[in-house]
Amino acid sequence: PPVMLLELLVQAACVSLFLPGGQGRVYPGRKKPASFAVERRRVGPHVCFSGFGSGCCPGWMLAPGSGQCTLPLCPFGCGSGFCIAPNLCSCPDGEQGITCPEPPGTCGEYGCDLSCNHGGCQEVARVCPLGFSMVETANGIRCTDIDECLSAACEGLCVNTEGGFVCECGPGMQLSADRHSCQDTDECLATPCQHRCKNSVGSYRCSCRPGYHLHGNRHSCV
Repeated sequence: PPVMLLELLVQAACVSLFLPGGQGRVYPGRKKPASFAVERRRVGPHVCFSGFGSGCCPGWMLAPGSGQCTLPLCPFGCGSGFCIAPNLCSCPDGEQGITCPEPPGTCGEYGCDLSCNHGGCQEVARVCPLGFSMVETANGIRCTDIDECLSAACEGLCVNTEGGFVCECGPGMQLSADRHSCQDTDECLATPCQHRCKNSVGSYRCSCRPGYHLHGNRHSCV
């Protein structure tokens, strides 16, 4: 097909031109097309020319300052690195390749979401799980555990857990159905006394029937 033939002709005519002493030189074995004289000459390294004129060789583009074909192209992008040759990136970690890995995002371990309104979009951190708050650190935004015991209304002892808290009650008391308040445990239901048991808030007391006295262990009768 004509298109493939044209591409082969362009590749076959690709040479580099240099300017020693200000004069252009063509490598031997190549013949300048007749139309080259009427086209605007492009000089410098990495220049290709054909019957249609001259231009940058594949993988190179014009540098804004000099106007010469000295700026390499890396079509895959170099991310946080920079392009040093066609399809060759120099990365911040010292490695080289056709591209560089993207730097870690600033949204932290829970990643980013796009928040869009009124035609504009911005990256925002995903919502932290319940019981966690968003904190900005040197390594980005993180979700850290909230100490609910600073504001929790536990009647007894408050124990902070990851993502929440639990209330605990002291000896002789048990947690109510609301999981916050404490209520007395009736220890007498477990029959700890040999004869009689009297329950009290947070405790109990044993006693004996007439003719007996309480043993030193406070539970048996003698």
